[in-house]
Amino acid sequence: MRTILTLAALGFGLAGAPALAQDQTCGDLSLSNMNWQSAEVLAALDQFILNKGYGCNAEIVAGDTVPSITSLIEQGRPEVVPEAWINLLPDLVAKAKDEGRIVYGAKALSDGGQQGWFVPKYFADAHPEITTIQELLKHPDLFPDPEKPGKGAIYNGPEGWGGTIVTTQMFKAYGAEAQGWNLIDTGSAAGLDGAIARAYENKQPIVAFYWEPTALLGKYAMVRLQHGAPLDDAEWERCTSKADCTDPKVNDWKADVVYTLISSDFAKRAPKDVIDYLDKRSWTNETVNRLMAWMSDNQSTGEDGAREFLRTQPDLWTQWVTPAAAEKIKAAL
Repeated sequence: MRTILTLAALGFGLAGAPALAQDQTCGDLSLSNMNWQSAEVLAALDQFILNKGYGCNAEIVAGDTVPSITSLIEQGRPEVVPEAWINLLPDLVAKAKDEGRIVYGAKALSDGGQQGWFVPKYFADAHPEITTIQELLKHPDLFPDPEKPGKGAIYNGPEGWGGTIVTTQMFKAYGAEAQGWNLIDTGSAAGLDGAIARAYENKQPIVAFYWEPTALLGKYAMVRLQHGAPLDDAEWERCTSKADCTDPKVNDWKADVVYTLISSDFAKRAPKDVIDYLDKRSWTNETVNRLMAWMSDNQSTGEDGAREFLRTQPDLWTQWVTPAAAEKIKAAL
């Protein structure tokens, strides 16, 4: 079932708006389902909660970051983008918010989308002194390159990824090559995943670019290395994220800001309880990682994942909804 809660029930950021009638119905709305797993399960979760708990008629529509956010701003549909990665369209989103076309709901990912260099948790536990990239680079012998003895290996993403560019620039900025390291081109997403999975299953050390939330990090516990430097936004825009920049400086990795975005028209007509839900519904990368790992292991859909989360995490999701809605949702499972 792909019936989606009407985003008219989503009244985000309307503290100054007149109170709505308590018997106002939720009505029809559309939820954007992006083409990745965390967005798929979040859209399905919103649909189930809004429809079963609040009597909405929400439908899920296929989308992606740029077209979904652009359509929301220009046409008011989909009424809700549950997982909007704001950093991809910062100027467009800021302008639409200032013009009153959209309102923000909760942070979809409370700790944001995180990228960086990761090591296995078993390695981090065995070497508590290595928490930063600077400390890691002192020990190429702990991460031997399988093809070049005497060198350490850092596994990068495939060509064309933004994270691959940033990793390459940081490799230069930290002087990794001069400290005895090679940067490994894994060639594809499958190649990168395979390198991490093989190392983990054999309890071998590996340092690799990766990101979260992802199913892989839900299956294999990894620890993100700190950068030993504060984030410099100007440097990030000047060089850290630019493939053609020749003089990158040490910098932190800029986290992606991930919010729920709602059409202002829908927010104004939505029942208060629906709006409250969209303002509260937020989860951590760790929670999403584990859920996506379960979905991957069980070859499950977003709807399956939403039901699994509702069955197993009532202590979390009941904080987002009214007691009456919670009872209806539990009865529908």
